[in-house]
Amino acid sequence: MIKNYLWIFFISMVPLIELRGAIPVSQALQMPIIPSYIVSIIGNMIPVPIIYFFARKVLIWGSDKKIIGKLFTAILEKGTKAGQKIQEKAGKGFFIALLLFVGIPLPGTGAWTGTLAASLLGLSFKETVISVILGVLLAGLIMMAGSFGLFSALFAISG
Repeated sequence: MIKNYLWIFFISMVPLIELRGAIPVSQALQMPIIPSYIVSIIGNMIPVPIIYFFARKVLIWGSDKKIIGKLFTAILEKGTKAGQKIQEKAGKGFFIALLLFVGIPLPGTGAWTGTLAASLLGLSFKETVISVILGVLLAGLIMMAGSFGLFSALFAISG
């Protein structure tokens, strides 16, 4: 069982997959939902301070390098575009918009992109972390409700 929790923990740390993938995997492994939710949240939040403080610097540093330049520039542009899009729609409500951006489980949204966008736009660390963690909690609840219902139905049909 510990091995499964470690899988969930590490899956939730992976960009683009994050908690949105970890919770359905936990249910496919027939793990208890609440502990899986908690482990996924912790795993999803661990990269946030690193992204906030270092991702921008690393991306800017690497954007003019021969091998990694195109990739780093694309990531930098994606983060900036996401942040500007959130800011345009939200105006002064950027905190809530960021929370919803992270919290609604769609491709390209999540803690990684949201934190990078907030960092690029200069949102304070404290506001970023609070907004992102609330968004991760929301995304987790949505994924938990969806995957728990889906996998319960599949197991009921197969059993």
